[in-house]
Amino acid sequence: MILEVAILDVKPHLTQDFEAAFEQAQKIISGMKGYTSHQLQKCLEKESRYILLVNWQTLEDHTCGFRGSSEYQEWRALLHHFYDPFPEVEHYQRLY
Repeated sequence: MILEVAILDVKPHLTQDFEAAFEQAQKIISGMKGYTSHQLQKCLEKESRYILLVNWQTLEDHTCGFRGSSEYQEWRALLHHFYDPFPEVEHYQRLY
C-alpha cells in the first residue's frame, strides 16, 4: 500500500469553486485501477490550504496508471488551475 500526499494551496478567492470541482474529480480518481481510498482535508490555520491523501495499491498505479491515463487529463482540467504554487506530490510506505 502506498500513500500519496499532496499539500494543495488553492488561490484564496477560489476555495469554494475548488471544493465543487473536487467533488466531481473524486469520482474520476476513485474509479482508477489500484485506487483504494482518499481523503481531502481542509487546513484550520490556513483557509486556502488542503491536504489530499490517496491510498494506492502500488506506486505505479498512481505514477504510470493514473497519470498516464485519459482520466488524468480530465482531473487536470478540473483542478490544476486552482493551485498556486503547483503542489509537490510525495509517496509514502507504511513502516509500522
